[in-house]
Amino acid sequence: MFFKQLIKDESGATAIEYGLIAALVAVAIIVAITAVGTDLSVMFGSISSSL
Repeated sequence: MFFKQLIKDESGATAIEYGLIAALVAVAIIVAITAVGTDLSVMFGSISSSL
């Protein structure tokens, strides 16, 4: 009886899904920030060389 209730309980699965979504969002943010940082570095490098 306990195992049937444990199998039907989906609250743990929902928490795992939210965790995976949060991890994917974090990875997307890190990639975006890295790309912007690289572009800014190149831009400031070209500005400093032209001065």
